[in-house]
Amino acid sequence: MPDSAGTALLELDGICKSFGRVVVADNLSLVIGPGDMVGIVGPNGAGKTSLFGLISGELTPSAGEISFAGTVITRLNAAVRCRLGIGRTFQVPKPFGAMTVFENVLVAVQQGSGLRRRASYAAAAAILDRTGLAGDANSPAERLGLLSRKRLEVARALATGPKLLLLDEVAGGLTDPEVAQLVRIVGAIRDEGVAVIWIEHVVHALTATVHRLLCLSGGAVIGDGEPADVLALPAVREVFLGTEVTASLHESDSGPAGESWPAAESPRDGR
Repeated sequence: MPDSAGTALLELDGICKSFGRVVVADNLSLVIGPGDMVGIVGPNGAGKTSLFGLISGELTPSAGEISFAGTVITRLNAAVRCRLGIGRTFQVPKPFGAMTVFENVLVAVQQGSGLRRRASYAAAAAILDRTGLAGDANSPAERLGLLSRKRLEVARALATGPKLLLLDEVAGGLTDPEVAQLVRIVGAIRDEGVAVIWIEHVVHALTATVHRLLCLSGGAVIGDGEPADVLALPAVREVFLGTEVTASLHESDSGPAGESWPAAESPRDGR
């Protein structure tokens, strides 16, 4: 694990969590620094989304401690953690369907960052510009296509003013050109200094964006480091059920600004 001691934004120390016999966090320790860009891969049941629940407050660990920006948050609820600066998306976007795109983002601005009146309206408009949704501002959220719903999910999380953004499979179900557009948005968020942890099965999206890759299996980290090194580990390749996922994806794509991508080589296990 990279040494981020003294500059940690997020620290998990000895986190344990299980549901009956299913272990989703097995003495898990993790350090994320300010501005870090970290990808997470792993098979179905590895504990990836549960990890996000533990970080954001939807789940409470049975053992261990979680700290964020120097504050112990282990027992704080999700709303408090959001206001401290932890924003997250969900794998299945569930916006307020009858509300407009702008209204969805405005609610997140006001409830998450605490802005009001003209300041909140300006912040919401700026976030729609950043995520490419300005043209859909007055459209009901329920009418959006998949790419726009994914963008709205990111926009709502950004609207809370996060220091740490948790992205849960925001590229899933998109075409390669759509993935390229999303990668540019995430890259811009990274460039603004927001730390990002991104769970994704579209591996080439991660290798084009992150500087550090984690692989989880059975609630434990089995690989942590440079994406090329992690993807080459025998244990990591094994949990991907033998699929030929390699760092060559990073070398053969057209980059974050490109429009064409190689076909995704995702694990066959789904979530």
